[in-house]
Amino acid sequence: MDNQTSVAEFVLLEFSKIRELQILHFSIFLVLYLAAVTGNFLVISTIAFDHRLHIPMYFFLMNLALQDLGQLSVIMPKSMLNSLTNTRRISYAGCVAQIFLYLFFAASAFSLLTVMSYDRYVAICKPLQYEVIMNRRTCMQLTASVWISGLLYGTLHTIGTFSATFCSDVVNQFFCEIPQMLKLYCSKDYQTEMVAIVISVLIVSGCFVFVLTTYVQIFMAVLRIPSLQGREKALSTCLPHLIVFSTFVSVSSITYLRPSSDTSSYLDLVLAIMYSTLPPILNPVIYSMRNKEIKVALSKLFHRN
Repeated sequence: MDNQTSVAEFVLLEFSKIRELQILHFSIFLVLYLAAVTGNFLVISTIAFDHRLHIPMYFFLMNLALQDLGQLSVIMPKSMLNSLTNTRRISYAGCVAQIFLYLFFAASAFSLLTVMSYDRYVAICKPLQYEVIMNRRTCMQLTASVWISGLLYGTLHTIGTFSATFCSDVVNQFFCEIPQMLKLYCSKDYQTEMVAIVISVLIVSGCFVFVLTTYVQIFMAVLRIPSLQGREKALSTCLPHLIVFSTFVSVSSITYLRPSSDTSSYLDLVLAIMYSTLPPILNPVIYSMRNKEIKVALSKLFHRN
């Protein structure tokens, strides 16, 4: 960055000063992280090794699992290490990398969920044209655009966040979070980051309206299916995605739309843990429990081993 800053490292929020509680935090985060890694790795492995799952819906799901793994791996290991070693510090470069990578994976996941809603729309509303529309080339292009959009989003916000001078190094959160980083500015001029925020709001709103519109059309198409079994089968392919998307949006909205305060609170900490860890942990569980094909493929994978 061109701007000079006197901050060489940042001090993150600690869960507790009591050593026993620090170890408890490390243990809980370790269990959650291992559970998320195991769940998402099983989804990736199942889809990769079962040729019957080599269709667009599961190809996108495999990418979502990769993004979930990346999202968690950016923040949880560092937080666990700090609790284990009784430290709160993160380097300036580490904070930059944490913000960039977290936003990269989170934005990619949101973009992918938008693409997955289009895939479900084509599958249910235009079933006879599905293989033509969602061909291999289209899937690769959509996936590439998802990862590129995440890269651009992360770069935009990282530049916006670190383009100003920091007058404090105390981040009132357990990882480098943009709202908390903005409070450390020497001045209250958020011009660069505000531009990034406005662009983000427009993009996110557009994606939300697109997903909402596709599901309105999906439900209208489902209602026109004559048999009850056909309606249930169609809905079973949509409900996991709808639950995952709703969880992602609702948790993030509660966190970022609530009034901000200058002092940290346990509510801020709990909300940050929820929106940063809950979706990646729950996603493989939701898809595995609601999808019969994933269940069958998982059982065969375990039986093979």
